[in-house]
Amino acid sequence: MDALKSGSDVLFVLLGGIMVLAMHAGFAFLELGTVRKKNQVNALVKILTDFSISTIAYFFIGYSIAYGVSFFSGAEVLAARNGYDLVKFFFLLTFAAAIPAIVSGGIAERARFHPQLAATFALVGFVYPFFEGIVWNGNYGLQAWLEAATGARFHDFAGSVVVHAVGGWIALPAVLLLGARRGRYTRDGLISAHPPSNIPFLALGAWILTVGWFGFNVMSAQLIESVSGLVAVNSLMAMVGGTLAALFIGKNDPGFIHNGPLAGLVAVCAGSDLMHPLGALATGAIAGALFVWMFMVTQNKWKIDDVLGVWPLHGLCGAWGGVAAGIFGQQALGGIGGVSFAAQLIGTLGGIAVALIGSLVVYGAIKRTVGLRLDPESEFNGADLSIHKVSATAERETNW
Repeated sequence: MDALKSGSDVLFVLLGGIMVLAMHAGFAFLELGTVRKKNQVNALVKILTDFSISTIAYFFIGYSIAYGVSFFSGAEVLAARNGYDLVKFFFLLTFAAAIPAIVSGGIAERARFHPQLAATFALVGFVYPFFEGIVWNGNYGLQAWLEAATGARFHDFAGSVVVHAVGGWIALPAVLLLGARRGRYTRDGLISAHPPSNIPFLALGAWILTVGWFGFNVMSAQLIESVSGLVAVNSLMAMVGGTLAALFIGKNDPGFIHNGPLAGLVAVCAGSDLMHPLGALATGAIAGALFVWMFMVTQNKWKIDDVLGVWPLHGLCGAWGGVAAGIFGQQALGGIGGVSFAAQLIGTLGGIAVALIGSLVVYGAIKRTVGLRLDPESEFNGADLSIHKVSATAERETNW
């Protein structure tokens, strides 16, 4: 009986891992549809290669830092409980690999290919699992301290802060250290529009991410007996809230509309197992509005060239999600309870701090040693060589 139960849990978590793995195709097509046409192949190559580097970093280093588990034992040991521990690693790997996929959208079109792979290894091997272990494994006693101080632990069911806020706030220093794309902002203060190159691809990426997100959230239960339909419906309501808010605030812009559901889903991850569906709807709507507003502020007022808007989408909406779990998770607002607003605020700020420090160390070191940015006169991103292998007549174009 135990073996059968273990086997069903293995299948459950494996299917979740496959759904989140498919989300990386969504990251790829979302970036593919947003960047300029000459950089589309680079976007595709980058996402797949980043995932491969993430797997190596997380298997050999990151998973051990987060959970104290090593895979340096015999296959017979690893296959215990029908290999449940292995599929759990696979599932959590797909979360970890979302970090460089998020960063990729912010630094698109002017980051050097191989230095970014080095950054991916460092982020997934060390920075992300450090905070992941604190939140999801109770490392260093910080969760116990929060519980003693506030009455509850920091609650992040599916990674609003652990994955999305951390990824978005890691991206921000990288974007700032790289600087804007050539010609994006002129010396006289004007802004050169770089519109999405392919709205259908952008929409496809958003839909793939949206569908996969139900595996991201629902299967974060990691056991069949713990699965909850509340998580699924809350994810749905947050997605709808984000979409409609982005439609209204973004004035029917297709780019905003297709990022709206993603903003809502980012925000609801943390409290999707606690909120009432109306709370999830409000959480998603606020996230959709926050994304559109802050995307325009960062691009037009602050002149931060975050190509896909990953800091507003993941960094800010993820942080909002961590705090929202402490608001709409309260019984007074229809939630299940067991959360503390203070704990949610402290945990969210802690994730932001880890992300900023880790990003500044990793990207600062790379910039000072080998350099982050492509030199348009002499650099030619190796990932773009595939363009010329496909077409011998293609002109040489660089990623700026």
